[in-house]
Amino acid sequence: MRKLMLLIFFFLLLPVSGYGAAEKQQVLLQGRTMGTTWHITVVTSGDTDALKQKIDRRLTEINRSMSTYDKTSEISRFNRLKNTGEKFSVTEDFLQVMTVAKTLHGLTDGAWDGTIGPLINLWGFGSRQVERHLPAAEEIRALMPHVGFGHIEIFQDGYLVKKDSQIYLDLASVAKGYGVDQVARVIAESGIGDYLVEIGGEIYASGRRPDGKPWRIGINKPTPDAGFTEVYKVAALEDRGFATSGDYRNFFEAGGRRYSHVLNPGTGYAVSNGVVSASVMADTCAFADGLATALMVMGHEKGLALVSRLEKVEALMIVEGPDGTLKEYYSENFKDILED
Repeated sequence: MRKLMLLIFFFLLLPVSGYGAAEKQQVLLQGRTMGTTWHITVVTSGDTDALKQKIDRRLTEINRSMSTYDKTSEISRFNRLKNTGEKFSVTEDFLQVMTVAKTLHGLTDGAWDGTIGPLINLWGFGSRQVERHLPAAEEIRALMPHVGFGHIEIFQDGYLVKKDSQIYLDLASVAKGYGVDQVARVIAESGIGDYLVEIGGEIYASGRRPDGKPWRIGINKPTPDAGFTEVYKVAALEDRGFATSGDYRNFFEAGGRRYSHVLNPGTGYAVSNGVVSASVMADTCAFADGLATALMVMGHEKGLALVSRLEKVEALMIVEGPDGTLKEYYSENFKDILED
């Protein structure tokens, strides 16, 4: 599943003169990972070449663990495993992502489920080369018995066990957020306190911009005809993770209806509850990443009811009415971070 590019650099790449630019500069680093791009802005007076190399190495490690597009990756080897009950040793990265995944699955009553990989592939949104299409009902029914996070046991001493040989994991809606968090850790360990990390639209912001103000995050207008630079809302972010999920970029149309990549694990079908965008702010980007996807499935009423019970989590959900109008629904304190 894929998240939507947040429009950050329109707001970030501002002159830093007048804020000690001779000592500290706002430096942009960028590259590619996990099938998408990454952009990092750091405020530093030091050389960033070594930091860039550390970031690239860390992202390569995570991609080798989490990519379903890499047949040699850790997750791909797990997906090929057919022996139920067999212990499958995992790296710390895989274990950490699975731990977040299990938490999200429980909190959302299964609205987030990383075992919907076969359904994602069936619809044509996954790593297998399948044309996007509306599957037959019997095709979906055939896969549903093999969907469910309960089919996997997670052991904190470093291994997983399949209970169903056909279980297939796709952790993309947590893995990129985890990558953001890990890159943030690399930067923090280098001694830099003010930075912004973005991978494929998932974000972690630390500290502030050189002018002393919070980092500014632009949220894309959630309509298929909107350009990637069309800003709908602007949020101020400091020391938090931020992620947005939506149905308006990765979709296909059939029979006059739009089918997005966000699938309901309980039905096997693309969500159709009117929610076109869900943005989440949380302590970690991994959690925000997965929860944003779950909120798309849950709908705005159940979704925001859940958010209200979570500490230090805020959300914005945008619903499209039958006439195409957009209506916003906020958690209690989300409006506090929005700019007028």
